[in-house]
Amino acid sequence: MKSKAKKSRKRTVRKPGLSPGTLVFTGEKLVEATSVLMLQYNEAELTETATVDALPLAPSEEKIAWYDVKGLHNVALVEALGKRYGLHSLVLEDVLDIQQRPKFEEYDEGIFMILNAITFERETRQVQLEHIALYAGRGFLLSFQEKDDDTFAPVRERIRIANGRIRKRGSDYLAYALADSIVDNYFVVLDQVQEAIEELEEEVMYHPNSLTKSKIHRLKVQLLILRKAMLPLREAINWFVKTDCTIVQPETDVFTRDLYDHIIQAIDMVETSRDILNGLYDLYLSEISYRMNNVIQLLTIISTIFIPLTFLVGVYGMNFDNMPELHWQYGYFIVWGIMVAIAVWMLFYFRRRKWL
Repeated sequence: MKSKAKKSRKRTVRKPGLSPGTLVFTGEKLVEATSVLMLQYNEAELTETATVDALPLAPSEEKIAWYDVKGLHNVALVEALGKRYGLHSLVLEDVLDIQQRPKFEEYDEGIFMILNAITFERETRQVQLEHIALYAGRGFLLSFQEKDDDTFAPVRERIRIANGRIRKRGSDYLAYALADSIVDNYFVVLDQVQEAIEELEEEVMYHPNSLTKSKIHRLKVQLLILRKAMLPLREAINWFVKTDCTIVQPETDVFTRDLYDHIIQAIDMVETSRDILNGLYDLYLSEISYRMNNVIQLLTIISTIFIPLTFLVGVYGMNFDNMPELHWQYGYFIVWGIMVAIAVWMLFYFRRRKWL
């Protein structure tokens, strides 16, 4: 199996001295061209329009419009969408800043949320984060993604179902549905991490080696990345639950509270996995020490057995003329018999004392 080299993400840090609201994309170009998928829907109708590097037509006032932007390197397109829907310049700045932590902000005519979509590569056991921003206003929602993978495919399929709940609700419920889709995928990632931990447990128990320690450490680092992505989101979802923004309908409150419960559960799973890995690291050290003690015990027993044998061989290996045993006819065999008897007796004694 070929190992994949870790690919570091290039970041452009904003230069000091720029005024607040200056639009600078701080990430890496992950798609060839920015694309926009627009869905216009109400309970009776649904229209889908896909464009590349161009703005869709203005939505109808009778429908909810969802603009799903994939690829953030096209600053001009992001700025044009923001101006069309009256987004604050600080919102657009946060959209383009992939280093921004998850958060929730409330505006007069909309709500803004930043989340991280998470994937886990089984071969390399590495966590990948994708910066995602959502802005929900009256009758529209803008979502911004770094990559062109279909993160929101389940939500889009639900919208295509005519009798689905999303088709009957406003943009606030769509914002909840998108956030819930991202959080639900956290559990898929955590299940994959748990499988990786179980594989490490089996490796530690049956065939630990010099690489096992580094594997445990790398997985602990990935869990730290997960924790940093989820902890701020807990606070953000809590603000979503408590928001007084007029676009958020009272009927959505019960769903946002459920979303908050889900993120709490995901964070608890991360903490549990971290505790398991810490215990696994201690188990690895104990297993290595146990194996080393067994080796030392075996070598000690062998050395102990050979000490008296070496003494006998040393005594009868001296070149003195006046050693009466040297002229015995059966002296050689008698010495061998004594040495074998000593070795057998010592082995019996060690086993009786349960040292073997």
